[in-house]
Amino acid sequence: MTLSRTPPAGRLSWPAGIIVSVLLTFAGANAGDVRMRDDLNDKDRARVDAVTAPASDFSKPEPFEAMSAGATTSTATPNRDAFSQSLANLTNEGEQDFKVGNGLFKKLWVSSPSSTQASDGLGPLYNARSCQRCHLKDGRGHPPETPEDSATSMFLRLSVPARTAYEKALLADKTQLRIEEPTYGGQLQDFAVPGLKAEGLMKIDYADMPITLGDGTQINLRKPTYSVTDLGFGPMDPDVMLSPRVANQMIGLGLVEAIHPADILSGEDPNDADGDGISGKASWVRDPETREPVLGLFGWKASNPSIRAQSAEAFSGDIGISSPDIPAPYGDCTENQHECLAMPTGIQTNLGDSEAPDPVLDLVVFYARNLAVPVRRDVDDPQVLRGKKLFYEAGCASCHRPKFVTSRKTAQKEHRFQLIWPYSDFLLHDMGEGLADGRPVGDATGNEWRTPPLWGIGLTETVNGHTYFLHDGRARNLLEAILWHGGEAQSARDRVTEMSKAERDDLIRFLESL
Repeated sequence: MTLSRTPPAGRLSWPAGIIVSVLLTFAGANAGDVRMRDDLNDKDRARVDAVTAPASDFSKPEPFEAMSAGATTSTATPNRDAFSQSLANLTNEGEQDFKVGNGLFKKLWVSSPSSTQASDGLGPLYNARSCQRCHLKDGRGHPPETPEDSATSMFLRLSVPARTAYEKALLADKTQLRIEEPTYGGQLQDFAVPGLKAEGLMKIDYADMPITLGDGTQINLRKPTYSVTDLGFGPMDPDVMLSPRVANQMIGLGLVEAIHPADILSGEDPNDADGDGISGKASWVRDPETREPVLGLFGWKASNPSIRAQSAEAFSGDIGISSPDIPAPYGDCTENQHECLAMPTGIQTNLGDSEAPDPVLDLVVFYARNLAVPVRRDVDDPQVLRGKKLFYEAGCASCHRPKFVTSRKTAQKEHRFQLIWPYSDFLLHDMGEGLADGRPVGDATGNEWRTPPLWGIGLTETVNGHTYFLHDGRARNLLEAILWHGGEAQSARDRVTEMSKAERDDLIRFLESL
């Protein structure tokens, strides 16, 4: 059995006789103290309630609407570097750390042994040689456009069902979020260092799904099917669950981390008590350091609680680089991959106990935490305002919650008490069978996904040169992304299909302004 790496000690070896206490009230027993904002006085509360109220007048922009991230918003020209700017209110000292972190984010790691000792330790199995390789220009990844396309940033997550009482207890207790494939680990590694085979190649087959809109317009969606070929370490478990992932854009992460948990939890309605068909629920995970339950905020299924945890997982799982938080120099290699475990590592004792010792992880996290959100465009354009009204009327704002005000107590002063417009509730929602990957992770079922933020979505083509959306890039434009919505979003999706072409154009124009 191979377990996912939730605790910071890396891959775990558990005593066979361990007794795991199943916490049936994991979230409820620990969430009470974060369900009320403790950072606001009465005056602040009134201000927050006023500025975060839903829009009602669509004849003009709301106050401060153009500044999507408050005082942190970047007003730089929206070009290909639009997602790579630092917070507008960052100090000179912070700007220096941001630039150093940017260099480390782009750093190309090499296999061991190497003459460049500060850069070796790659793999031995990996998906990318740098953080930038997945988050292209700090933006959105995409699936391969042809079978030969290597300029992509997409991989397959792997796991198997919990079969034993012990494994089920680990998942119920949140000691683990998933059970990894016994031989191939948590994700398929399609690259390897010299002298070692890669794990395999992802194969995608698309089938056309014709859709007829209310006005008779014909749309062809493409439905993907995933498989793995050229396996390098023998057969996979027959019950393996495959889930594709493209890299998310990086902007505004520090501000998401600065949202008070109470504001996210206020949107929960797991039993649809209000009868609106929307049943968002929080993702609860264990903090890697304290082992206490905290909100999951990051990743397609909200399985990571912090930027640091997400970054350490990416260093280990994507690049095969150990860090102080996950000191596993063999990355995602499993105990069944003997050739992988026989390869040299990049640990240099004179530099530290991991391949990316402090302050490397600190600086990369600082960089990720302080990437700015670009200023909105055309907020007063009549077509954009009409599209915004349709966005609300269709019910899109029920999950893509427009506004929050960040906590006054968040660690970094630049993030404090900012009115931000991420257009997400950061909760898990059932998106229907069409988008289901069938792979549960923590609190997220195989049908559930975290609502992705929409800020910056209109600049995807400018920054990344494509318009592929959703967790696996199957949607080739924003309309296709909407048409894939199901489950809790079915009603909103159906309202869009019933719109006239002019109305759909207005809606898309609004999204492109974000």
